[in-house]
Order: sequence, then C-alpha cells, then structure tokens
Amino acid sequence: MNDTADVLVVGAGPAGAAVARRVAAEGARVVLLERRPFPRPKPCGDSLTPRAVAAVERLGAAEALVGAHATGGLRITGARHWRDVAWPQHPHFATVGAAVRRDHFDERLARGAVVAGAELREGHEAVEPIVERGFVRGAVVRSSLGEVGEVRATYVVVADGANSTFGRALGTSRTRGWPYGTAIRAYYRAAQHAGSRVEIGLELSDRDDTLIPGYGWAVPLGDGTVNVGVTVLSTARDARGVNMARLLDRWAAHIADRWGFDPAAPEAAPAVGRLPMGGAVQPKAGPTFLVAGDAAGTGSPLLGNGIEYALESGLLAADVLIDALGTSDPTVLQRYPRLLAEAYGDYWKLARLSARALAHPAVIHQAARAATRSGWVGDALVRFAANTLRPDDTGPAEALFAVGARLARFAPDA
Repeated sequence: MNDTADVLVVGAGPAGAAVARRVAAEGARVVLLERRPFPRPKPCGDSLTPRAVAAVERLGAAEALVGAHATGGLRITGARHWRDVAWPQHPHFATVGAAVRRDHFDERLARGAVVAGAELREGHEAVEPIVERGFVRGAVVRSSLGEVGEVRATYVVVADGANSTFGRALGTSRTRGWPYGTAIRAYYRAAQHAGSRVEIGLELSDRDDTLIPGYGWAVPLGDGTVNVGVTVLSTARDARGVNMARLLDRWAAHIADRWGFDPAAPEAAPAVGRLPMGGAVQPKAGPTFLVAGDAAGTGSPLLGNGIEYALESGLLAADVLIDALGTSDPTVLQRYPRLLAEAYGDYWKLARLSARALAHPAVIHQAARAATRSGWVGDALVRFAANTLRPDDTGPAEALFAVGARLARFAPDA
C-alpha cells in the first residue's frame, strides 16, 4: 500500500477534486484520498451561484452539472414581505445558477479528476501526516479494510472539509471570535420542485418569536424534491443553545404551503454540520503543504455559499503547485496565502463584520425590511452576498462595498 506521488490531496470534495484535476492534467502524479466512498451526503444547500457555475466551467468540469436544475435568482423573504431578485450579471460569471445534489456533484468532480490522470482512492483516510525535519512529506493512510500504509509526496494539499482533522494535525485552527455557521438541511418531496428561485429567509425565529442571526433556505432541485435548511451564525447570543432540529422544523412548516410539501415527512434524517467562514482558518500554507476549501474556512459568512470558493481556492492552489513542481522551488507555495488575500481579503472582512452586525435583532429586521421593499437594496444585497461585484462598474453595490471596505480596514478584525 506504500506509494509516492508528486502531490497528495487529502479530501475529494470540490477543492480537492479541482486541485487534483488541474495538477494531474499537467502530467504530475497525483493521489486523491477520500475517507468515505462516493456517493456521500453533505449538509449543504446544493445551490451553485453563477460564480460557482463559472468556476466549474473554468475547471473544465461541465459533466458535474449534467442534469442540474437552472436557477434564475433569489426570492428574499422577511418582514412579512418578499422580493424576487435575478442573479446579478457579471462579465466573468455565468448568467444563471444551478442546483444539484452534492452527493452527485462531488462524485462527478472526483471522477473527472481521475479522467485527467489523478488516482482516486475511496475509503482511504489520511490518519496522520508524515513530518520530517519540519516538512510534510505525505500521510499515513488507512483503508476501509484496516490496511495501513504510507503515501509520500513532494507536496500535500489539505482539503478534507470543515472538520479538517488532518489540518489540525498540522496546526491549523479557526480564529476564535470570528463568525462560523451551523447548518442543518433536509430533503422534501415538493410540488414546486421545479421553481426558478432559491428562497432565502432573512428572519429566523425560535418558539418565542425571538429573531435568530442566520437564514433559512429552500432550493428547488427539479427532481421532485426541494432542499430545505437553516444556518445559525455564531454571533447569535445563544448560538450553542439553539436546537437546530426544532429550528429546521419551524422553518419547514413556515414555507411548506408555498412550496407544496409535508413538513412532517422529510426524505431522510436531516444532516447537520458546522462551517468555519470568511477565511477563519490559519495557516493556509506551510513549507510543503496548502489548505483549500472548507478546510481553510473559505465559505461566505453571508449566504454560507462555499462551493465557488472551494473550487476557486483549489484552482489557485493548483496553479501554485504546478509552478512549484516546474521550478523545483517549494518557496513558491508561500504565494498562495497572498493570492487568497488579494482575491477575498476585503470581502471576507466586510462579510465578517456584517455577520457580527446581524447579531442584533433590530438590524436583522431592518435589513429584511429594506431588502424586500426596495428593488435597488435587494439587488445590492444579492450582489454583495453572492460576491458578484463588478470590477469596472460603480453601481450601488460596488459603491457601498468600496466605502465599507475602506472603513473595515480601520475596524478591529471580527
């Protein structure tokens, strides 16, 4: 079972699959490990923004979206009102979003990496890193049959998800005090499964009608089902005390009539997970390793969307690795954190500060009221939340972001 590779990728989700596909296509030997056999479920909303669709296209992985249900935008609900907002147009992103179950999507991405030349090992867990003289040289790997061996590699990519045990073994950790999300989702058979709008509910409340920082969602999958879930932000006063299952039940009951499903009859038990967000995990690189996707906390604190950032961070990591392999210069890896900061630094900080502001019920209510009653506010909110700000435009969203980003640079990090 012992083996060697140019690059060992730990985790075959979107980030890991993107790295493996891109690097293997350049002729490098890539081993891609996935602890659980495909297909495996994920606590995700299954919604890809136009930015995420564009990342799939840049990867050359159109097969991952075969059979996906197209979405045209969001329906924002709250403050007893609602507003439909089309996905914002952007010169570099797709014109529509997509909805596809993550178990199908992730498997197709991983199989695409195999076609590109990577070796995928399902049911293989990287149980501990191999570290020699301070350099990561691979991993001790255990198969589902209990066989233990080593995979040694020139470089290692940590992409094993939000609860990255392999990353923690290398010293990664979430920045305490920065927002994270706890999400739960379930699938329901629904009459409105083929709708064109993803619903985002800005006002979640508990049994006492107290507003809770977070949001609910309903994503039409076009296959007879709808993905229904909620995310609670850690900025909530009693975030750890929130009963996620009850909150999901309450949200599902609230939207069941308009979506046409029985809130008491989910397809299976709900899936729950905790997600670091806004670049909260550090470090993102070491002398011979990189950290990508949810393992690096790349998801957005606003919509919780993480697929685009997993793919994009994977593509950035791949470009750096290709350069490092081509030049035999491991110091090239230190470009990766700078590239992430250039791409997302201002956005992540402003999003984290926004998530903290939403800890106050009055702010939640006013945000919901403004977004559902004003067309330009709703459009600007979606453009900011989906991170589709235009590089050469000065619309309301871009102008507000520019002001907010300048002010955020002087604010304490959050």
